[in-house]
Amino acid sequence: MKSNCKLAFAAVCAFVSLSAGPASANDVEIVDATARKSGDTWTFSVTLQHEDTGWDHYADLWQVYTPEGTLLGERVLLHPHVDEQPFTRSLSGVVIPNDVSEVIIRARDTVHGTAPQEYSLPLPR
Repeated sequence: MKSNCKLAFAAVCAFVSLSAGPASANDVEIVDATARKSGDTWTFSVTLQHEDTGWDHYADLWQVYTPEGTLLGERVLLHPHVDEQPFTRSLSGVVIPNDVSEVIIRARDTVHGTAPQEYSLPLPR
C-alpha cells in the first residue's frame, strides 16, 4: 500500500511539474504605455515583452479600447522582435471622445491570440 501511495504521489508530482510550467509565459505582456495629446488626436507609445521566436511566434498587434470595449486604434507589428525585448512602438492620430478619461490597451501574438492582460491607462488632461 505504501508503495502504491509513493507511486501515485510521484505520478502527481510529475504531472504537476509538466503542466505547471509557465502557462502564460508565451503571452505578450504590456510593460508600459503612455498617451500624449496633440491637437485633436492622441499618440500612444506601448512597450511590450514577449518571447518572440521568429516568424512563427511573435507579438503582432496592440490595440486601444474605451473601457466599454470600443476599438479606437491599433498598431500592427509587421515582424518579430527576437533580439529587441522589451520593445516600444507608437501609434499617432488616435481620436478619443472627450468623455473618455482612460483607455484599455490589449496585445496579441501570432500563436496565443489576444493576451488576458488588460492595461488600464488614464489619459492626462
